[in-house]
Amino acid sequence: MISVLLIAEIGAYMGVRAYILNTTSINIKKFTWIWWGVTFIFYVILFSGRNIENVYLKNILINIFFFLLISKLVISLTFMIASLINWIREWFLSVPGLERIELLASRRKFVGQLALASAILPLSTLSWGLFRTAYNFKLHREKVASPRIPRAFHGFRILQISDIHTGSLQGDHQLQKAIDLIKAEKPDMIVFTGDLVNNRTNEAYPYKSILSQLSAPYGVYSTLGNHDYGDYDKWDSKEDKDQNMREMIDFHKEIGWELMLNENVRIEKDDNFFTLLGIENWGGNLNFKRYGDMKRAYENVDSNSFQILLSHDPSHWNIEVIEAYKEIDLTLSGHTHGFQFGIEIPGFKWSPSKYFYPHWAGIYGTESQKLYVNRGLGCLGYMGRIGIRPEITIIELQCV
Repeated sequence: MISVLLIAEIGAYMGVRAYILNTTSINIKKFTWIWWGVTFIFYVILFSGRNIENVYLKNILINIFFFLLISKLVISLTFMIASLINWIREWFLSVPGLERIELLASRRKFVGQLALASAILPLSTLSWGLFRTAYNFKLHREKVASPRIPRAFHGFRILQISDIHTGSLQGDHQLQKAIDLIKAEKPDMIVFTGDLVNNRTNEAYPYKSILSQLSAPYGVYSTLGNHDYGDYDKWDSKEDKDQNMREMIDFHKEIGWELMLNENVRIEKDDNFFTLLGIENWGGNLNFKRYGDMKRAYENVDSNSFQILLSHDPSHWNIEVIEAYKEIDLTLSGHTHGFQFGIEIPGFKWSPSKYFYPHWAGIYGTESQKLYVNRGLGCLGYMGRIGIRPEITIIELQCV
């Protein structure tokens, strides 16, 4: 991260400086002092911003930093690549002295202009993702067939949402839009696969009445994600953090969601049933604490029943589930957000997320064991999405 920051800051400075040297009469020394002075002040504000209690202001600060970093990084890389090409071309050119100097000056001007112009694309793209597609929800429909699904549950519709991240919401209307879409689907059951907040339970309080609108004939079930434990915030004491956890559990009860903490429940219909399991956060990245306990979650489960597991992190599926719990037919996860950036067109799907998670969006697996990774409903960090729209998933069970 430090290397990226240094490349972005130094390269952007050199690119803008090259433009100023050849197009304006601004004093370079004065420009240098202003540039690095403003940069230093901004980083001080950014790192001290962790103490800002207003979550929305904190998010705005993070997004300003993100916009600047991406723009500076593009300027830097463009400047370095153009400079390298320029240097290679000059190496092979033999031009008389005076003409050579004029040529070099002209090319420096062009390199500076190219570097600055290159920032237009990322700025416009990031702005589009922030204001136009961040909450342009998309319904994804998937059919899961298995001979283990009881006949009574043929056509049973499970609606999955994940990663709401209420701490990043900019207003009630965004979440209400998603809830209205969910209600219109009239699913048989609703499941939420973690990350209700960014850091603290109180981020969800302003949306209590909206989240309480969710209901389904066979219930609303939820589990916790890595952000729901308060692990990424500073606490005055362990007691305060524990209290935050108790408030999280109470909040799920208050809005009518059945929070599953390493446990299972039978979903019954017409004397038939399938087993729904919910595990606390457990993932392959050891930087995320593992709270999940599959042994507890699997206690008294009928191994012959069709089984659905709610597990926030998809890496749990390929590390533990498919090896040690082969009777689990379908795992529902979230966590990746599809990196909030990528390309999804018919026949092609790509995101930087694939380099961190082999299963990052959509359906995976075999006929006997499947994993579905939800792209998330909200945003984290960058409050926008580019190419990867926020998702509401409808999974229809089919008996074969």
